Amino acid sequence: MSERSVTAIVLAAGEGTRMRSTRPKPLHLLCGRAMVLYVLDALAECDVDKAIVVVGHGAELVTKKLQEAAGDLVVDFVEQHVQRGTGDAVSVGLTAVDDDLDDGDVLVLPGDTPLLRASTIGALVREHQLSGAACTILTARSDDATGYGRVVRGKDDRVERVVEERDATPDERAITEWNTSIYCFRRSVLAPALRRVTPDNDQGEYYLTDVVEVLHDAGYPIVAVEAADDSEAQGVNDRRQLAVAERELRRRTNDRWLGLGVTMLDPARTYIDATVQLAPDVTLFPGTMLQGDTVVLEGAEIGPNSRLVDCTVGAHAVVEDTVARQADIGAGAIVGPYAVLEAGAHVAPGARTGPFYTATGEDGSS
Repeated sequence: MSERSVTAIVLAAGEGTRMRSTRPKPLHLLCGRAMVLYVLDALAECDVDKAIVVVGHGAELVTKKLQEAAGDLVVDFVEQHVQRGTGDAVSVGLTAVDDDLDDGDVLVLPGDTPLLRASTIGALVREHQLSGAACTILTARSDDATGYGRVVRGKDDRVERVVEERDATPDERAITEWNTSIYCFRRSVLAPALRRVTPDNDQGEYYLTDVVEVLHDAGYPIVAVEAADDSEAQGVNDRRQLAVAERELRRRTNDRWLGLGVTMLDPARTYIDATVQLAPDVTLFPGTMLQGDTVVLEGAEIGPNSRLVDCTVGAHAVVEDTVARQADIGAGAIVGPYAVLEAGAHVAPGARTGPFYTATGEDGSS
């Protein structure tokens, strides 16, 4: 397999008008984290030199958030000042690719696909480098592919082009294989192909999908890798889709904690942010909501019907029917039922608050 370097370009410039929000689309929260961070997580199984995030709407906010939360991944930012399509966005992103990487590969991902798994992206890159293709597309199949570009294959079953739904014929719309908008390109052919793309389409934009046909017509091999789960690459464009993605990410989060020794009496009614830390032998009763940087130590019991935000819960504490923010609950303490702990509240180790307890400030006075 080729050892070519890989640079990722994440497209996060869109305004996301269907979200009907002043918040930039990439920063909408899922399980307590910005949506675009899950896309960066999907690079974990690739040896990515750096990720280039193309920003636009709310550029300063998106850049600041990712600089704070990107972790060890090297992230650069370039701004697409005028949104003229995905092809133009990738052209802007290429300006930040190191000049000495002409023989490398460029992985392109939309910033609104939070359900992507790292294993899927890893498999895409591996197949691309094994096959020697100029372009490898991640595709999916659904009985109903409404809203997505269709993958058009020739008589030899090779990918010829991708047609956007708004530009497709009725026969093309009947195709069940759709484009996820995730690609791996050989960098040396990507930039020249982008220069041949025109905005001759219904939107008047430069479509990245047109690069596939340009490369095919020039005789370059195009390879498709089909995602095992068609829901994994579906984009989030409105609040309904955001809720669907949230439900799936919460299911994955709960499943991981169950595997690590946390007990949940009803996982479907247990809500844990991706930023929460739990120790083994924690028990979560129905209606529990743990958010932010909450930490719960071993043997603690939370719930039912408790919401803790940015709290610390000591070992073997019991917290029942309680709402708390930025509070510290000591080991072995018993809190509630019907307790309210405000920011800075502290419950001493072994203390019993009794019902209808309210604590405020650093001293936890009621």
